[in-house]
Amino acid sequence: MVVAALVAAQLVSLFLFADERSLAIRAALGFEAAGRAANVARLIEEAPADLHASILRAANSPLVRFDLSDTASVQHTDHSDGGLVESRIRTLLDDSFSRDIRVELHQVEGQLMPLPNLSREMTDMHMAMMRGELTAVEMNLSIAIRGGQWLNVGTRFERPPIQWPLYSTLTFALSAGLLLVVVIWFVMTRLTGPLQRLALAADNLGRGEDVAELPVAGPTEVRDLTRAFNRMQDRLTRFVRDRTQMLAALGHDLRSPLTAMRVRAEMVDDDETRDSLVASVEEMHGMVDATLTFARGLTGAEQPETIDLHDFLDAMRADTPGGFDLEAGPTIEARLRPNAIRRALRNVIENANRYGGGASVTWYRRGDTLVLTVDDRGPGIPRDKLEKVFDPFYRLEESRSLETGGHGLGLSIARTIVQAHGGDIVLENREQGGLRAAVAIPLAVETSEARRDR
Repeated sequence: MVVAALVAAQLVSLFLFADERSLAIRAALGFEAAGRAANVARLIEEAPADLHASILRAANSPLVRFDLSDTASVQHTDHSDGGLVESRIRTLLDDSFSRDIRVELHQVEGQLMPLPNLSREMTDMHMAMMRGELTAVEMNLSIAIRGGQWLNVGTRFERPPIQWPLYSTLTFALSAGLLLVVVIWFVMTRLTGPLQRLALAADNLGRGEDVAELPVAGPTEVRDLTRAFNRMQDRLTRFVRDRTQMLAALGHDLRSPLTAMRVRAEMVDDDETRDSLVASVEEMHGMVDATLTFARGLTGAEQPETIDLHDFLDAMRADTPGGFDLEAGPTIEARLRPNAIRRALRNVIENANRYGGGASVTWYRRGDTLVLTVDDRGPGIPRDKLEKVFDPFYRLEESRSLETGGHGLGLSIARTIVQAHGGDIVLENREQGGLRAAVAIPLAVETSEARRDR
């Protein structure tokens, strides 16, 4: 839209420039005829009467004719030029309204021919020069001469056609086009550059990566948006850091009384009571550790890395107790935090092995999102529990045994990790039986600026 507006403005300016050139030429021709008329009038007044005829013959030309008469040829001045020609004649004659000067202008339209007193050769030459396009202005003057006579002057000058020389037109188009490209490139770079950096930073922040404070640049609105993003990022980072520090301090403070309880439990004489107390303390220790792990989201200070998904899952299969089936998928390189995402997938796979009789893993790409699916062969989960199982410490297994039910934090930790990558985990019961856990993680957004830097 900006380019179209500038191009239209250039075309209008070019048209007006060409029209102004035509008007300037016509004004020059009119002033030239007025100047000649003033000079002839002065010469007639100063010369003897027997030389008047010779002066008129010498002054006549194919385009301007002079005549000395007792009557004025201009009877009215309704079609004057606003007094410009009259003022010029009076200036040249040093006259301050002591004589009558009449000016009449007419726009001559229709089929025109050159002046009738032109020769055949000059007529052909004139028509060729004007390209057959004759739009004329006819000017008649009547200047009062001492002695009661009138100098009548008649002339016609045509509006010159708009000239479009190829070289001038080409150079104008090239210079205007180059100017437009430079201006638009400069303006759009100042606008899109900061927006691209902001888009990349927002995507990285949503994936849990550390993002440096963005430089404030660009137009006023973009600078305001960048400042707002920097403030938001600072507040979110401070909130997460304060929450993690608070829970870490709480976990540290809980360990001391738990250790004291463990020592006191060992002093109990009754074996059954002592074993029960020690088991309870150990369970509380495990819950504290699991809670801290869940709160930190297992992200820590780990930096994202670009990994080949097949190699990553293949190595993970070898390290997972009980293993899992790995089905072939497309070649995908993803930017992830390897240790964190390994823990999340292991929690999901271990649940599938424990409760679903085995796990089968595959992956595919859906637009800009990586999707990993973990299928099991178990009984599935009631529909109303599919979201509930992600709540911390919630267990479908009714017993409180850690061997059979764990702490109920596995899926919570897995979802926390995946959400820290900007994705999510969704559970659904398969029609052919079993449960499917779909892990969706957005792939890194690569802006045009990032591609240029690469």
